[in-house]
Amino acid sequence: MEFTKSLIKGKLIKRYKRFFTDVEVNKKIVTAHCPNTGSMKGLLDEGNDVYIQPNDNPKRKLKYSLEIIKSRKNLVGVNTHMANKIVHHGLENNLIKELQNNDLIKPEVFFNKETRFDFLVKKNNQKTFIEVKNVTLFRDKNTAEFPDAITSRGSKHLLTLIDAINKGYKAYLLFLVQIQNMEYFKVAKDIDPIYYKNYILAKKAGVNFLAYRANISMDKITIEKKIKII
Repeated sequence: MEFTKSLIKGKLIKRYKRFFTDVEVNKKIVTAHCPNTGSMKGLLDEGNDVYIQPNDNPKRKLKYSLEIIKSRKNLVGVNTHMANKIVHHGLENNLIKELQNNDLIKPEVFFNKETRFDFLVKKNNQKTFIEVKNVTLFRDKNTAEFPDAITSRGSKHLLTLIDAINKGYKAYLLFLVQIQNMEYFKVAKDIDPIYYKNYILAKKAGVNFLAYRANISMDKITIEKKIKII
């Protein structure tokens, strides 16, 4: 996914009230929208380099949005709204080896009254649901992790993917690692043991788990390569 406008470099001051980020740009402080309501664990050190995107939509109160944080020498894409766009681009351009050459790609499809998955794809009359999780946590130099906080919603998605398999669908959960230089991925068992338990249940039930790393630049973010789940 390409950025619509050139990113502006600044220094992180703080993130607060979930949606606001103060950034120092050219010795002035601007407030950018934070399009990530998660914990952003490990990313919010004061003084980190950040990259914000300007917008000129008169309906928006904040004229910038936070897109990338540089943490411990790695660029991290923090805009959770970009994750599905990146994966959609990957599906359309056959960048995900296990999910290539689909006859149909449909985003945001309801499975039942309570749950919709990020994508439904169809190939040779086989329907497959895909749920995407955006990954921004890393606690050592080359291993990404999810989740970065307790996620009851994430557990619900895992259990619903099991239900989808029982109803004849194939099911994938794709961890989109928006962190440079990561070579491995793992579920953060210590952060959310219930999510880990449901991850093991889903794996045994036949849910397919993939981790793909994104290539992050100042111009665009796209799927780069598959990484190993450990």
